[in-house]
Amino acid sequence: MNRQFSLAGLLRLRQTQQDAAANELARANSRTASLRSRRATAREELAESAGDAGSSASLLAIAAARASSQSMLAELDALAASAEAEAAQARAEYTEAKRRAVGLEKLEARHGAAFEASVLRSEQGLLDEIASSAWHRKATS
Repeated sequence: MNRQFSLAGLLRLRQTQQDAAANELARANSRTASLRSRRATAREELAESAGDAGSSASLLAIAAARASSQSMLAELDALAASAEAEAAQARAEYTEAKRRAVGLEKLEARHGAAFEASVLRSEQGLLDEIASSAWHRKATS
């Protein structure tokens, strides 16, 4: 039996793909968390900005600021939804890459176990042959 796992190159490729997918998932999760934080901060700032309008001009300015803030929140919500979708896609790609790598890792482990078993069988056969030869020499002398 060959000591080298015949699919070792493919296994390395699958593990590299899994690492790349894990990095992409981490990036997507980081972006999602960042957008959630920005959105929460913007909502808190908007909630705290309850200004008292002293004149009609101030009331118009407050209304314009609130409309602008609402528009910004809608954009942040859209970005967050897009980031969530990207994170879900990255999670699915990582899961698929891991599934492909795990199958090959199991094959490699089985190959290693089979190789070790064949080595032990060979050694045992050699030891049996030595013991048998020694016994025959004793019996004939």
